[in-house]
Amino acid sequence: MKTFEHIIHASEYFFGVYSIIYILIYTILAIFSFKQIKKYYESKNFLHKDVLIRSNDTIGVSIVAPAYNEGVTIVYNVKSLLLQEYPKYEIIIVNDGSTDDTLEKLIKEFELVKVDFYYIEKIVTQPVRGHYKSTNPVYNKLLVVDKENGKSKADGSNAGINSAKYPLFICTDVDCILRKDTVAVLVKPFIESTTKVIAAGAAIRIANSCTFKEGMLDESHYPTNFFARFQELEYIRSFLFGRMAWSKINGLLLVSGGLGIFDKETVIAVGGYWHKSLGEDLELITRMRKYMHENKKKFIITYVPESLCWTEVPSTKEIFLRQRVRWARGLIQTLHLHRNVILNPKYGRTGLIAFPYYVACEFAVPILEVIGIIFIILNIVFFGINYPFFIAITISVYFVLCAYYFDFGFIRSKSTQTIF
Repeated sequence: MKTFEHIIHASEYFFGVYSIIYILIYTILAIFSFKQIKKYYESKNFLHKDVLIRSNDTIGVSIVAPAYNEGVTIVYNVKSLLLQEYPKYEIIIVNDGSTDDTLEKLIKEFELVKVDFYYIEKIVTQPVRGHYKSTNPVYNKLLVVDKENGKSKADGSNAGINSAKYPLFICTDVDCILRKDTVAVLVKPFIESTTKVIAAGAAIRIANSCTFKEGMLDESHYPTNFFARFQELEYIRSFLFGRMAWSKINGLLLVSGGLGIFDKETVIAVGGYWHKSLGEDLELITRMRKYMHENKKKFIITYVPESLCWTEVPSTKEIFLRQRVRWARGLIQTLHLHRNVILNPKYGRTGLIAFPYYVACEFAVPILEVIGIIFIILNIVFFGINYPFFIAITISVYFVLCAYYFDFGFIRSKSTQTIF
């Protein structure tokens, strides 16, 4: 019994120290995030996005959006993507072996014909059956790639990357609604930075309960669904809290699959998206960082604290849980696959800071939470518990987290007022 009591007490000290370190890490991230967001909105960048929108001499950007059985909404979605205010871009829709009428609807609505296309398979994918362009000059920026199904978004995205003619590409989902100046905002870091930028992302917002008109956001509303509300708060934490902080110290490991812009040359050099990955966005960025470190090249991965994309999120418990399980498995898979990076000085801050954080604060936390609950129950059953102290600590942690969410929720609302 004494040994058991010692184990319980030792665990209490461990969880106490871990909790203090965890809160300190989050406090540091909060400070970094606040400074980075403040710098973004107060800095006098030499190139305004309106200059890019009116220029004919700027970097070309390909927008890649895989589609599988999207026949119900594909026409509306493509028209929405074609509304970008940027002089040099193309829309690449990859019909990933759809079994419905997705391709037929695209051909009919956009007056597509099959064309001879110089296609080089720099990234291996399932066979591409053909490329389609419109006979209507109104849709001259649209390219449709028809391929055999690769059973993953990664395979479809890779076929789109192979078909892209521009040096930068944006990867998104075909049902995402992009702000009309999305390309102009995302391309700015690639032009302004003196260090090579290999990827950039931006904040994503929840489309649930919002209203859209002619492919653009008309009114933004806070989600009414419980699961959508939960994810809205999570997006505040992940985009404005976490990723802005990691952007400040150039330790960013994740650019969301819903909206990210990438240097095509670097992505091709690392082999594109891995089709077996359960978290292809995290895994791709990890390989890109490893590649740059191994080749001793200076690089930047940055984040933009503006809401440029709206997407539907799970509204039922079953879909929500499947999403969480897939994300968790993707994290574990990536950490295991690239375990040689952890605490390896060869990979700079990727190995010494970013990866250890993901192991200790992302992977370990759910496990420690379950263990902590078990120890609390054992304490109650066998040794009793100091309820006033327990309640005080719980409330303190709760209010710390609420303060973080309130601060960054306020920053988020202020940063997006100008777009409505």
